[in-house]
Amino acid sequence: MVNPDAVLQRALDTRQRQSRYRRRKTLQSPQGVEVRVNGKSCLGFSSNDYLGLANHPAVIAAFQQAANRYGVGSGASHLVSGHGAEHQALEEELAAFTGRPRAILFSTGYMANVGVIRALVEQGDLVVQDRLNHASLLDGGFLCRGEFQRYAHTDLPAAQSLLANSSAQRKLLVSDGVFSMDGDLADLPALADIADQNNAWLMVDDAHGFGVLGDTGRGIAEHFAMDIDRLPILVGTLGKSFGTFGAFVAGSEALIESLIQFARTYIYTTALPPAVAAASRAALTLIDSESWRREKLQTLIAHFQKGAAERGIALMASPTPIQPVLIGDDAKVIKIGEYLLKAGFWTGAIRPPTVPVGSARLRITLTAEHEAAHIDALLDTLALALKTVGGDEL
Repeated sequence: MVNPDAVLQRALDTRQRQSRYRRRKTLQSPQGVEVRVNGKSCLGFSSNDYLGLANHPAVIAAFQQAANRYGVGSGASHLVSGHGAEHQALEEELAAFTGRPRAILFSTGYMANVGVIRALVEQGDLVVQDRLNHASLLDGGFLCRGEFQRYAHTDLPAAQSLLANSSAQRKLLVSDGVFSMDGDLADLPALADIADQNNAWLMVDDAHGFGVLGDTGRGIAEHFAMDIDRLPILVGTLGKSFGTFGAFVAGSEALIESLIQFARTYIYTTALPPAVAAASRAALTLIDSESWRREKLQTLIAHFQKGAAERGIALMASPTPIQPVLIGDDAKVIKIGEYLLKAGFWTGAIRPPTVPVGSARLRITLTAEHEAAHIDALLDTLALALKTVGGDEL
């Protein structure tokens, strides 16, 4: 008889030999610049809380007040009895924020992306995606009932060819807005042109753009001045710049009604707790009213890039708070990450399969809560780590 644990253990052992084994670290403090991880105090450079709202007093107060009023759980799915006043208000405010007629909440960004693609794509249809899209978008393509094709990262002629050579009834062109591991932006105007030329829908997940990009924080659609006609399917998450949890899709009346009727990841899951929706409403108000957070973040990004260049640290090209340092070797990036943590800096050591083989990197993220002195200290230590990796100090 086959021992299932033995089978699983072989796969675990292989991953460990490849230096791709993941180990969780325990955060013992709120999100912020100064955090406590595995019992050690350090400066955090690995969070997606780009605007520093996850621990904001107004967001916490909104959560507490809603919990006192509505309780903790939502009790059921949106279509049974879980759709409350806070959910409805947040959907309406997100629709206004994005300049779309309607918006719909999902419990996670993963569920939003899988749900949208599965709801819109049937047998005989085609989904075309950038190969470096987030796993949730790729899984939506793998799980849908249509044909799924991918093109090399930002290879727009390839995207054009895949769509032009298909006779599918429905065609869906899908991309991240900000690529989560590289920090670069999709060329949305060009993608919209390709979609128009091939009678395709364009779907963009702007999880890492909302709150950060655009003059008023409305994300990559604002950055490129893309209205609903050019960008009909817009996905965003609440767990990054908003500092809370959950996700949403914004679009036309027909799109949102279709998702209510056909998106299985919306229909068959419990709604977000009302208190989370209330906290997200408070965060949205702050995003809209406190432009200094975006302005400071842009200043810090420029400071980081200038400081890295002065210290001879090569960065991947990114205009966003995601600032990757390409290392390449899986074992080496782990050692550098451990060196930094020991010195008091928490960064993300990202390896395959999250990124392509040979492209392991430190994923350093900046937030509006950081100061220039924090960045300088990180860069000084990183420069030393890059010089000494592989020696006795590591």
